[in-house]
Amino acid sequence: MMDIKLDPSQDDLPLMANTNHILVKHYVLDLDVDFECQVIEGTIVLFFEDGNRLKQWSSSSKETCQMEPNEACTLRTSEPCHIPVTNARSSSSKMEYNNFAICGKGDRDISDKDGNHDNQGQVSGISISKYCRDTETHGREEFLLVLDCCDLSVLKVEEVDVAAVPGIEKFTRSPKLTVISEELRNEMVRELVALPADHWREQLDYFARCSQAPSCGELFFDTDNWSLRIRKTGAQTATDFPHAIRIWYKTKPEGRSVTWTSDQCGRPCVYTMGSPINNRALFPCQEPPVAMSTWQATIRAAASFVVLMSGENFAKPTQLQEGCLSWHYYVTMPMPASTFTIAVGCWTEMKPETDSPRDLEAERFLPPSEPDFRHVAVCSHMEYPCRFQSASATTQEIIPHRVFAPVCLRDVCQKTLLPLIPLCLSAAHSVLGTHPFSRLDILIVPANFPSLGMASPHIVFLSQSTLTGMSHLCGTRLCHEIAHAWFGLVIGARDWTEEWLSEGFATHLEDVFWVKALQLSHPEAREYQELRACLRWHRLQDELHNSTEDMQVLRPRKEKTGQVSDSGACVVKHGLNPEKTFMQVHYLKGYFLLRFLARTLGDETYFSFLRKFVHMFHGQLILSQNFLEMLLENIPEEKRQELSIENIFQDWLESSGIPKPLRTEHQARAECRLARQVDAEVTKWIRANRRPRKRKRGEQGEVFEKLLPDQLILLLEQLLQQKTLNPRTLQSLQQTYNLHEQDAEVRHRWCELVIKHKYSKAYKHVERFLQEDQALGVYLYGELMVGENARQQQLAHKCFALTKEQMDRASAEVVAEMLF
Repeated sequence: MMDIKLDPSQDDLPLMANTNHILVKHYVLDLDVDFECQVIEGTIVLFFEDGNRLKQWSSSSKETCQMEPNEACTLRTSEPCHIPVTNARSSSSKMEYNNFAICGKGDRDISDKDGNHDNQGQVSGISISKYCRDTETHGREEFLLVLDCCDLSVLKVEEVDVAAVPGIEKFTRSPKLTVISEELRNEMVRELVALPADHWREQLDYFARCSQAPSCGELFFDTDNWSLRIRKTGAQTATDFPHAIRIWYKTKPEGRSVTWTSDQCGRPCVYTMGSPINNRALFPCQEPPVAMSTWQATIRAAASFVVLMSGENFAKPTQLQEGCLSWHYYVTMPMPASTFTIAVGCWTEMKPETDSPRDLEAERFLPPSEPDFRHVAVCSHMEYPCRFQSASATTQEIIPHRVFAPVCLRDVCQKTLLPLIPLCLSAAHSVLGTHPFSRLDILIVPANFPSLGMASPHIVFLSQSTLTGMSHLCGTRLCHEIAHAWFGLVIGARDWTEEWLSEGFATHLEDVFWVKALQLSHPEAREYQELRACLRWHRLQDELHNSTEDMQVLRPRKEKTGQVSDSGACVVKHGLNPEKTFMQVHYLKGYFLLRFLARTLGDETYFSFLRKFVHMFHGQLILSQNFLEMLLENIPEEKRQELSIENIFQDWLESSGIPKPLRTEHQARAECRLARQVDAEVTKWIRANRRPRKRKRGEQGEVFEKLLPDQLILLLEQLLQQKTLNPRTLQSLQQTYNLHEQDAEVRHRWCELVIKHKYSKAYKHVERFLQEDQALGVYLYGELMVGENARQQQLAHKCFALTKEQMDRASAEVVAEMLF
């Protein structure tokens, strides 16, 4: 048995849910978004499966309470009168909008200091030991459901009387429901969650109807910093525990899963961050990846807002009452709860001025949830309506897609982003085949979003920083996020510490997709990819130089990777380290490993294998060895050379620093024509920098070549190594390449040069970058402070003061450490 002992001084992220005992199979969320109070509140109904294969609680989970032996955990009943008990229809989209106790609406909040409502007159304060004994049941141990939860006010937990739903008897062996028992209710839920894939509509309908059923009793619950613990008196095993429960709760304004902010037009909005704590501050859930579930959600908000969410359907709002709209989304592919995403704001759909033939072609396809399930492949995953089994889906190069953004970004979205989407989707399909998801929404998120992009099922967040300059940064980032549909979402890491299985693949594939989208010839594509490798080589060296060795390992748990405690609880190494958010080691080392494998095997062999791997493992969770074992099994022996799982683990995944096979990578630079062209331009700039201010009569000035955006980045990075660049050279650099109008990656390097050489004429470019490009600007604060220049430090403090209230929390913490 593996005990989970949490040290508050450490930066590991705990995953507390006891997924080895019981699994959530479906979530039904029914929520109101309140911008005045900055809370999301309502109910979530969880439907469980135990599989009838679990042992008695006492034999398998001594650590479930996650406490030391001398600690006690307190369970209590919820406040029964604070929120009215609903009837079978009260939670539907037609419910009265003010049924909930919403702050600011005249109701008194009587929650305790942790935000949990406690009825002192009820059976509360029941003291239990590490084994969760209840003295009222004569010393017998009771099953304890543990959910991942933090920054939530849990108001009430109750068992759902699914037997009250008309027609539910079809899911039992009893023709007539005469005596309703716990066992019978659980049987109904077990049969419901086990319906075959072609009954998905019926299944979703019954999930919704069951979620609106009345309560048949409240459950004891308690919370700590990281979990919600629930039990029912007399339920000794997971099999006995209610298989459908309803949790009444509300988020907190400071909750770390959601960000309340303003968009680029100054209007309020809220969106989920995804990390580092995922969704446990949005709803109580099972966070471990193994807890793959489906969900449906009804979200209500004021009529001026648009609700976007991870869902298979293009949701259309329903008006409930004047000024209030309801939005409904669902998914039928089981995925980890951490992939659930929601964004609510005054977004406007951005449409092209004229529909291209490719856009119209995409619109003609039916959603894959209406499949002609002609089996074109045998799937290995749990049963669900799979696009890989739909003949029409397998040939669909471009899936239906929409773009949303604040209206003030309409022009730049139409010019830069919209034309790229069909090209990138088609390129991805040409490389990997069937798109895993039936549709795609793309949202331009507010300026405080801390990265360039984030992919979730059916929705991608893009930073506004991707829209500046030419289309290069926007296109490559879009390709990166599209790649996550295959690697990161439909194929996920079973152990979150193996991030390279998501980010390494997406980084490698973004180049492959992008050259396909640009329709480059084979030599041009090869040159481009070599240039990108040069850039990443420099970046990896910098990352390794500025990070501790334990943060450089791609498989930090080594032989313990994938292992959990008897209950299913585990920790994610360094999951709460704020600096980890800004590190790219797992992107870069993962990229170079896959590049090494593709070069060793040859592109044709490697990508043929990759398509086969996707068909084998889509809809499943993997570890590194799953990928490597199948790779070595499926390539000709003469191409394996000295490849082995042991060698790859040792050289690439379980060691810090530069992997052995990569130490000759700098030689690739000498073979890259685009990099050599940059070297020639650097020489010209160094020569120009050394010239006196006044040229001799007849002396010709330097003639500089036009450079690609990635070449500009390489040029600026090399010039950063120069000890001194005079103001005249810097001014000429800016004017020659219009650096202040380039994409965010180029402008970031330009700002570094400005700061290093104290080029005060361009401080306005640094100030603009720190405010508008927060996804990339954190590092610049450190550069402004380290030089101990009073004017630069004043600039850093000024920019932080202007942005800190809206800035992402992790970013703000890192910047504050730099400044104070």
